[in-house]
Amino acid sequence: MTFHSKPTTFVNQVTIRVTDLERSLEFYQKIVGLKVLEKTNNKADLTANGKTSILSLEQPENPQPKQGRTSGLYHFAILVPERGDLANFVMHLADQKVRIGASDHLVSDALYFNDPDGNGIEVYQDKDPETWTWHGGQVEMAVDPLDFDDLVKYKTDEGFNGMPEETVMGHIHLHVSDLEKAEQFYVDGLGFDVVCRFGGQAIFLSTDQYHHHIAANTWNGIGAPQPTENSVGLQSYQIVYPDEASKEAVITRLKDMGSPVSKNITEDPAGNKIELVV
Repeated sequence: MTFHSKPTTFVNQVTIRVTDLERSLEFYQKIVGLKVLEKTNNKADLTANGKTSILSLEQPENPQPKQGRTSGLYHFAILVPERGDLANFVMHLADQKVRIGASDHLVSDALYFNDPDGNGIEVYQDKDPETWTWHGGQVEMAVDPLDFDDLVKYKTDEGFNGMPEETVMGHIHLHVSDLEKAEQFYVDGLGFDVVCRFGGQAIFLSTDQYHHHIAANTWNGIGAPQPTENSVGLQSYQIVYPDEASKEAVITRLKDMGSPVSKNITEDPAGNKIELVV
């Protein structure tokens, strides 16, 4: 998965807030198929390969339910390596009676569902990049029906036994309050390219011609307020830069733009927190 390793700049790990850590752990192990890497009283790091965390769950003090019409998490997206992995997973969700949505995006096939707190989850598999269609730096994407009949042909006799070791955090999709300000921050500040526009409502951003590492939308309303600090939703996410010089250049640009940066932590204009790492 060359779009999620150096020298590409990519999203690596997401931390979300939940109201009940033990309930969420059961869900993410039994339904999503991740394993616990480390755990404390109020936080757990989850892994696919047993070595690195791609998702962390955090139960804040006095947690509040998910708030509607705010900025923050739309969904995080877990990328599985093979079509057979997605086929096994959709059969597993059917066995577990999990309610899902699904789409063929031309660049990928995707399944959508929520965790017990309403945090949005996508599990997807990329189509061959050679089949993606580009027009002047813009990749063609759609929201077509997923062909389940074709997908399930790829299921294996072993079925679903947890997320494959090669599974990574593929991208993150965010609610923002102002799309123009978000574009300026992610392009001029963080160094991503806009590779797809969905009307005036959403942008899709990436490096090295991926279909998207980050997406941002205003579907919760222009000017959507930030959620409260202890509510369900996004705590932060990591962006991995190829080297220290690249990261420091980003930090300098952000400071020149007037964006807050402290100890490698910044936040976009909608208040979504980002950890800059190498």
